[in-house]
Amino acid sequence: MPAAAPQNMSNHARYVPGFHFVLATFLLVVFGWAVTNLVRFPGLPTLLGVVLSVSLVMMYLYLRSFAVTVQDRVIRLEERLRMASLLPPDLQRRIPEFSRGQLVALRFASDRELPALARRVLDEKITEQAAIKKLVTEWRADDLRA
Repeated sequence: MPAAAPQNMSNHARYVPGFHFVLATFLLVVFGWAVTNLVRFPGLPTLLGVVLSVSLVMMYLYLRSFAVTVQDRVIRLEERLRMASLLPPDLQRRIPEFSRGQLVALRFASDRELPALARRVLDEKITEQAAIKKLVTEWRADDLRA
């Protein structure tokens, strides 16, 4: 089996086909079917079908949101600890200035390039994650994403 391509800016997003594509499609089909039935056969049972399908779609969205939030909290802690050991003293004092998004994006920077990139992000007030990720030249893969 061939090895996976090294992770980089263009391929770092993680999609779980069964969740992101199959389950999402099933939920949208069920929602469409429930709405169609409500229009064709108005009544309490078909209304409950729409309520149930909306509830399932909401649950799908919240499950993803909760997983990403927990992942971001762990990344924030990891990166603060990593920065405390890698950054020079003047930058260590500035660690609290990093936003969650900045820390999440900086996780892809190698240990060697992190100090200079961290300084640049703070000094230039770069806040967009995509912009920070594009500045990374030595990509540090993160294969344990939710």
